[in-house]
Amino acid sequence: MKLYMTPGSCSTGIHILLEELDKPFEAYIVNLPAGDQYKADYVALNPKSTIPMLVRDDGSTLTEFQAIAWWLARTHPKAKLLPDDPDGEATVIETMDYVVGTIHGQGFARIFTTTGFTPNEADHETVKARGREIVVKGFALMNDALDGKAYIAGDFSIADAALFYVEFWADKIKIDLPANCRAHYQRMLTRPVVQRVLREEGYR
Repeated sequence: MKLYMTPGSCSTGIHILLEELDKPFEAYIVNLPAGDQYKADYVALNPKSTIPMLVRDDGSTLTEFQAIAWWLARTHPKAKLLPDDPDGEATVIETMDYVVGTIHGQGFARIFTTTGFTPNEADHETVKARGREIVVKGFALMNDALDGKAYIAGDFSIADAALFYVEFWADKIKIDLPANCRAHYQRMLTRPVVQRVLREEGYR
């Protein structure tokens, strides 16, 4: 398989899941600031111009964090990256959708890609502030979801890889994580696979 990724981005979560599976894959760096995602060869593979993208063994491509994570879990059941009951699986999908769609897509996106929300430089700080509000509220909800649990669904799952990458971003830009999220983040950082992935992506 081939993972198209950007170090320190949402694709870090998929990188973690692939390493958890201990499956061989090739990593290809997509330099987002340089506009690699809009180059013809990449657009030919992924017209969405997004990351992560997974090229599977049969040559077919899969995009969107939730879809890739779910497919990896379902095609490798022995890894137990998904709960085996409908309620647990629904919790995992619900969490991933909220983390990726809201905390990332509505919150951090306003902070990191402010110009995508307004061309008016005078509005940038307002947009960033709104993004921060969304992020803080999101972590408050995730904090409640983690109450009394080590991981979102009890045991480590694909949802934890999603939550980790936004916790990682919060840590890097000094957004305080509430207690349960902070504990989850620290717990994830102790996992050997997470440590290896961060080293491979250039973080210490």
